[in-house]
Amino acid sequence: MAAAPRGSMEPAVDVDSTADRDRARLHQLGYKQELKRGLSYVVSFDFISSGRFQISCIVLNLIGFHFVVSNFAFSFSIISVLTGVTTTYNTGLRYGGPVSMTLGWFVVAAFNGCVALSMAEICSAYPTSGGLYYWSAKLAGKEWAPLASWVTGWFNIVGQWAGTTSADFSLAQLIQVMILLGTGGANGGGYMASKYVVLAIYGAILVVHGLINSLPIHWLAWFGQLGAFWNLAGVFALVILIPSVAKERASVEFIFTHFNTENGMGIRDKAYILAVGLLMSQYSVVGYDASAHMTEETKNADWSGPMGIITSVALSSLFGWIYLVALTSVVTDIPYLLDPSNYAGGNAIAQALYDTFHRRYGTGVGALVCLGAIAINIFLCGIANITSDSRLGYAFSRDGAMPFSRIWHRVNKQEVPLNVVWLSVSVAFAMALTSLGSQVAFQAMVSIATLGLYIAYALPIFFRVTTARRSFVPGPFHLGKYGIVIGWVAVTWVASVTVLFSLPVAYPVEQDNFNYTPVAVGGVLLLSVSSWVLHARYWFQGPVTNIDS
Repeated sequence: MAAAPRGSMEPAVDVDSTADRDRARLHQLGYKQELKRGLSYVVSFDFISSGRFQISCIVLNLIGFHFVVSNFAFSFSIISVLTGVTTTYNTGLRYGGPVSMTLGWFVVAAFNGCVALSMAEICSAYPTSGGLYYWSAKLAGKEWAPLASWVTGWFNIVGQWAGTTSADFSLAQLIQVMILLGTGGANGGGYMASKYVVLAIYGAILVVHGLINSLPIHWLAWFGQLGAFWNLAGVFALVILIPSVAKERASVEFIFTHFNTENGMGIRDKAYILAVGLLMSQYSVVGYDASAHMTEETKNADWSGPMGIITSVALSSLFGWIYLVALTSVVTDIPYLLDPSNYAGGNAIAQALYDTFHRRYGTGVGALVCLGAIAINIFLCGIANITSDSRLGYAFSRDGAMPFSRIWHRVNKQEVPLNVVWLSVSVAFAMALTSLGSQVAFQAMVSIATLGLYIAYALPIFFRVTTARRSFVPGPFHLGKYGIVIGWVAVTWVASVTVLFSLPVAYPVEQDNFNYTPVAVGGVLLLSVSSWVLHARYWFQGPVTNIDS
């Protein structure tokens, strides 16, 4: 059966011909099939009485919760609103509070939706593991293709490494908070792990993630689906459990209208506070380029990849907001929750959960169970992060863009890019060493993970609406006449948040509150451009075909 006709909004469904069509399309794009296509996107829900139907989601059997492989699950696991919201909730609570989170979330979700739609359209046209940097090369025009591909690729891969660092280190910190609460409880004075112990926990987490990512793709797919399921189930469980247990709940008016200006950072302007507070929402929905990086291991890639991007962002935006509202419903004393001298060491969510369960049952064990469920979700998010890192590293080194590229794009007999898996682990550990010097400097990892990735997202979109405005040939999924408008909205949004998130987060600006975002993001730009000028421009020509003549 032929591929879906241009303009069709339905994917091809002839499974027997899908593999050959995917392989042929990859050959057209210049690459031979080296990775195993074990991922899918179509989801089947089986009901006892209503028969069988298909929707765009992961394959799920409602009777027994049976998951089969999906492209969508990796992006959904990486976005992981339980991870993003939990780890940056303090930022949202401090800067603007409930309004910046519950209402600001909608603003960010709308603009992120434009970014996701534009990326999905380009992914449908170019379904390769290289993703963003390959798209830039094809859309920037012959003259600018090598430089565009080089800069996009380095922003993408550094952003992904930083995202892994941020997620896994936040897990190590959460484990430390759980130990603190478990050993101290309502009496306080629990065991506060040193920064070296936290770093050791972080290193152990990375090693486990590396070992799991050394497994064949069907095992990775299982962890991907488990991550997607745990994310959904965790949100549902916590959204029901937290308000039902709470004896003291915030009013609806507080949740949606209270604006916190008492941030203790010397910032009083409400617009400024709101802009900084949006970082939580922006960080919580990032990483959905994973669906693009997994397309060479995905069946019906030119449809499954775009749908993975769109669905993961849409569901994450919906469930993230529901989770935010549930958390904020038990916030009754913002200064106390942010106080580093409280039982949870200043972790607002951990303290709110502990107080909620302690008031109801006289013990905080329930809070530790909830935090444990969140910790498992962050762990699964970290697995998917390393998977995405390694696939991008594999593709980037396949095109010769990384030092010692011949080593990193090798695949083993299970068709796993093993070397670049452990490169990703090593780089993520090296990035976290900044935590030994300054916790403020380490926060730059969150900035790179957010802005670095979004800059990489915006670059191919920018070329799509400028240099390739008339020459772009869409794939099965496309936005039609709205593609240019949506693309410009996406580019403008990324440019705006890049400026906003580079502003000082405290006044007066001092060493211990300095915003390292412009330094970190500017450093990636400076290093990528300078390496291009001094060295790469003499040999890097963008994506290189590896098909034998």
